[in-house]
Amino acid sequence: MSSCCGGGVSNTQAQMDSAQKRLLWTVLVLNGVMFFVEFIAGWIAESSGLIADSLDMLADTLVYAVSLYAVGKAIKYKANAAIFNGILQTALALLVLGDVAQRLIWGSEPNSNMMLWIAGLALLVNVICFALLYSSRNGDINIRASWICSRNDMLMNAGVILSAWMVSAINKAWPDLLIATIIAIIVLRSALRIIKDAHAVKAGEKTDISTCCG
Repeated sequence: MSSCCGGGVSNTQAQMDSAQKRLLWTVLVLNGVMFFVEFIAGWIAESSGLIADSLDMLADTLVYAVSLYAVGKAIKYKANAAIFNGILQTALALLVLGDVAQRLIWGSEPNSNMMLWIAGLALLVNVICFALLYSSRNGDINIRASWICSRNDMLMNAGVILSAWMVSAINKAWPDLLIATIIAIIVLRSALRIIKDAHAVKAGEKTDISTCCG
């Protein structure tokens, strides 16, 4: 009798893990593809804002990858993956800040139309991810963190759209550089928090890691 019940619980958990993995894989692929689209468009459009927003897409992709890696595993495995995630995000955020600095020195002419369309596409992707994760937001902590990330990212996308409108309206690059700096700082803070939390988990001082940007 107990063996049968145990098997039922095990099967139910396996089904939940499988469903969680499918959901995380879906949002991971959406964010990963959008990262490449937005990053390439950012370079073509000379937009630090798009490049920074693509970094945020990559950061989310890494968060989802860590969450996938952690499904059904002990917390120490998630901690090790999160440390790598945080270090990579830190390096990329610093690169974006460097890009902003060199554009401040040498100047840039961001293409506001391309900024607007690509940021709008990124917003659509995050709305889709938000909708996919919504029904599971009160379940597993990894899914909830992913849902919060998508919610915060929509605000960043809106910021890039606003900066594109301002670039077009005043014919100046500073709104693009400002939103890029804000996004890079948000990602950098998140990365440092991830690293700190991961080390605390490994030391037994915490039981979970803050993985969301923002």
